[in-house]
Amino acid sequence: MQSLPAPRLVATDLDGTALRTDGTVSPRTVAAFGKVEESGAVLAFVTGRPPRWMGGVASAVRHRGLAVCANGALIYDLHTERIVESHLITVEVLEEVVAQLRANVTDLVFSVEYEAGFAHESDFLLSAQDRRPGAVGIASMTSRPCAKLLALHPAMGADELQATVEELVGHLVTATHSSGRGLIEMSAQGVTKATALAALAGQHEVKPAETVAFGDMPNDLPMLSWAGTSYAVANAHPAVLAAVDHVTATNDDDGVARVIEELYA
Repeated sequence: MQSLPAPRLVATDLDGTALRTDGTVSPRTVAAFGKVEESGAVLAFVTGRPPRWMGGVASAVRHRGLAVCANGALIYDLHTERIVESHLITVEVLEEVVAQLRANVTDLVFSVEYEAGFAHESDFLLSAQDRRPGAVGIASMTSRPCAKLLALHPAMGADELQATVEELVGHLVTATHSSGRGLIEMSAQGVTKATALAALAGQHEVKPAETVAFGDMPNDLPMLSWAGTSYAVANAHPAVLAAVDHVTATNDDDGVARVIEELYA
């Protein structure tokens, strides 16, 4: 592995990257995260997860770091477990996006992530991490601003669906995917993991060249392009593997921790 100066900011995706496949944080990874903050550097978890999925992670990492949640829409302080910044999709844009997609792509179903809580249509296949709050109609779902709009298709692949969504509503929202199924995640126009990370870095007077970032899926690509040094875990999406500076071991083999240990040796 190439010898690098210790970064002032370490940014890592969670699912598929820093977390193991079963969703846990290994003791080795927890210890590596500790080294980052103990050095005085900034530790940022940059994830598609909403804050409501961060409680277990916050406990596992001993409430260290900040989290860029919902692909950049929400900044969540793990020390206090509170949202400290929001970039939301307005009601007007939300209604227009849903109308355009529903008119042009058959069989799409929707859910939304709010700053607190979420809502979904009856046919939306929920994650195992979600407790079903009860389905709502689309008019109710789009009646208030949201952090993230999700569109699920039962047959289309993620790359194909993203291209379709970008063609139809790419001028209104920023679309990406991270789950490996036909599920597209939409944020307010221009909001990405990179924009949120750049703003966070600016608050701490950290330059891209002083940042190391880790990821595994297409929603990580803006962040990995922004960071001065980028790593993919070996299990990453082909587009990510092709875009990064370095590749480390898989998420189940503590790839992120291995790099951090060398950087802060």
